[in-house]
Amino acid sequence: MSSKRDQPAANAEKSHLHASAVVIGEAGVLIRGPSGAGKSSLAFALIAAAVDAGLFARLVGDDRIGIESRGGRLIAHGHPLILGKIERRGHGIFEMPFAPAAVVRLVIGLAGEDEALPRYPKPDHDHIELTGVTLPFFLVRQDAAAAGLALAVLADPRLRRKLL
Repeated sequence: MSSKRDQPAANAEKSHLHASAVVIGEAGVLIRGPSGAGKSSLAFALIAAAVDAGLFARLVGDDRIGIESRGGRLIAHGHPLILGKIERRGHGIFEMPFAPAAVVRLVIGLAGEDEALPRYPKPDHDHIELTGVTLPFFLVRQDAAAAGLALAVLADPRLRRKLL
């Protein structure tokens, strides 16, 4: 017989994404994009830039991220088989400190090589809905340098409010 505590929350909706996720301060950042777009590189660069800025930062997961909606918040979980591991293309798999889960406050999308970014994005393009939760969405070019993107994310006042 299962207890009430063993049951998922009534409003929990679960899914899995091909993505990477980090936590900066108390804010989770979910990074989405096509395979080979640089999700892991951006995750690594965000952690490094945040730590250099004196902020707490950890990897949540790389490559496979579980997400679930709980109480109107999106929770990201690293895959249990690869917790604390991140791939650096051409260099191998590295172990690093991690947090098993984070509340996502920002989603970064890496645009495909053939996907043009709008010069003046429409207001409805700055949010994304995942498992019923609407979150701020920041679309960037995948060919931009990860370190530069990380600094831009941390410096942008619109995004910084979401992260800290």
